Amino acid sequence: MLKHSLLLASALLASLGCGASAQEITVGVTLGATGPGASLGIHYKNAFQLFPKTLGGHPVKYIILEDATDPANAAKNARKLIAEDKVDVIMGSVSVPSTTQVAQIASEAKTPMIALSPVALPPDKLAWIFVVPQPVPLMMSAVVEHMKTTGVKTVGYVGFSDSWGDLVLKALEQHANPAGIKVVTNERYARADTSVTGQVIKVLAANPDAVVVGGSGTGGALPHVGLVERGYKKQIYHNHGTVNREFIKVGAKAVEGAIAPTGPLIVPEELSADNPIKKVASEFIQRYEQTFGAGSRNAFAGYSYDGFLLLNAGVPGAMAKAKPGTPEFRSALRDAIESAKNVVGAHGIYNITAKDHTGLDNRARVLVQVKEGAWRLMK
Repeated sequence: MLKHSLLLASALLASLGCGASAQEITVGVTLGATGPGASLGIHYKNAFQLFPKTLGGHPVKYIILEDATDPANAAKNARKLIAEDKVDVIMGSVSVPSTTQVAQIASEAKTPMIALSPVALPPDKLAWIFVVPQPVPLMMSAVVEHMKTTGVKTVGYVGFSDSWGDLVLKALEQHANPAGIKVVTNERYARADTSVTGQVIKVLAANPDAVVVGGSGTGGALPHVGLVERGYKKQIYHNHGTVNREFIKVGAKAVEGAIAPTGPLIVPEELSADNPIKKVASEFIQRYEQTFGAGSRNAFAGYSYDGFLLLNAGVPGAMAKAKPGTPEFRSALRDAIESAKNVVGAHGIYNITAKDHTGLDNRARVLVQVKEGAWRLMK
């Protein structure tokens, strides 16, 4: 009888221990898989289907809300996820305006956030925000370096009339001016526009040696096609917000030869064997294309995956200090992510510090070009 009681007690203690260790982490996600950013958002969202059911070895629940690429909707979702769902961390969104709105709310609520697109906030406002995509200046520096090698002296700019267009232009000017390259136009268009004829005519009138398009997704194809149709035969550059299959589908033959910076995951087969990112990027792309079709690779699903990897690296340290669902856990998770070192992702190697909440270097960028209807590594 005593032996039986001891066995029951041991079983009860074991079950209680398992219950404590199995406490669920809740991740709130807001994404725009519809609206003007759908060509990006669908891929961001698809990636979540490939994630394991754990974070750092602990059970995880994702609550994914649709924001239709609308900053107001994204903000509403963020408030709901934080106030009602009591999430431990928030992820999103697919455009700079939407992500910036969510970041402001996350900061006020002291909830850690994995930003899946760049954020238009100064560094001192990012204490709770960790930005997965490569900084725009890092990527546009690669574009300007290529311009220098080809003798470009003047460049026209046409981009979105929002914070993404502002970020790309600012980064372009930051690197172009010291390189002796003059930006001679600043034309803008809305994400939902279907014609940019007026902007294209003004760019052509300036006759620049090259053009940079500050759009993203399929929206980046509109001015490119317009320039080609009106006879522009010089080089057209894009940014890392453009690199997906949908851009090529919309632009068709007109975008052949387009150059853009992106993360290594777009071309893992073409990376050198000793590149530390090659294995992670190759494995993720293989799983993604097995699930969503050959040629479906894109940068945006990779940002979701790298966000998962950062959380996966941070959760063990946070769990050692507090339980999910508490302010203490959220604070501990923020601190753990901020100390993440050498987290190898599909886009780059993340070394987060208190002064750098992205933590990427030149290993996170490559230049690619559209060749025969596909993005290929430029060598």
